[in-house]
Amino acid sequence: MFIDKNKNNLSFERIADTDYEMTTDYGVVRVETILFHKHTKEKDIYHKTRKITYQDKTKKGKIRLISLLTNDFQMSAEDIIAIYKKRWLIETLFKQLKQNFPLKYFYEESANAIKIQIWITLIANLLITLVKNKIKRPWSFSGLATMIRILLMSYVSIQSFFELQHRDWERLITQVKAPPEELSLF
Repeated sequence: MFIDKNKNNLSFERIADTDYEMTTDYGVVRVETILFHKHTKEKDIYHKTRKITYQDKTKKGKIRLISLLTNDFQMSAEDIIAIYKKRWLIETLFKQLKQNFPLKYFYEESANAIKIQIWITLIANLLITLVKNKIKRPWSFSGLATMIRILLMSYVSIQSFFELQHRDWERLITQVKAPPEELSLF
C-alpha cells in the first residue's frame, strides 16, 4: 500500500468519479479511480490507482485542495487522509530532529549503541517540546534548543530564564566578571 501526494504533471485516464460529503473538516471529498499508462519498448504498462482530493485549511485559514494517490481501494477516504496527515507529522518530526540534533556520526558501531543514541535524541526533543509548551513567551524550537545547549552547564532555572532572561543574564555576567575567591590552604 502507498499513499502519496499527487504531482501536477501526471497524465492519467479517469475511470470513475464520485463526490462524498464528509462530516469532518474535509468538506466535499472527491474520489476518483484513475489509470496510469506508460508505453515502453517491450510492452505497455497500466497502473490503476485511487485519487482522493480534499480541502485542507492552512494555518492562516486559507483553504487549499490536496490530492492524494493510493493503491488501497478498501479503506475509506477519511482514513487515507488521516494516514497522510500523520505521515506528515512524522516527517516534520524527522526534519526537526535533523536540524537540531544532527546525528552525523555515532559514538559506537553496535546496533544497541545506535538505538540508545537515537532514543536519547528523541527524549531530548520531547523535553525541549515540553519546555516550549510550558513557557509563556514565544520561542522557536531551534532557538530554544540552542539556548538550552548553552545553558546546560549553568545553574539557572530554565523556565525563569526563558521568561525573564534579562535578569538571569545580568546575574550570570556579574558572576563571570567577579574575580574568583582566593582559596586558603589553612
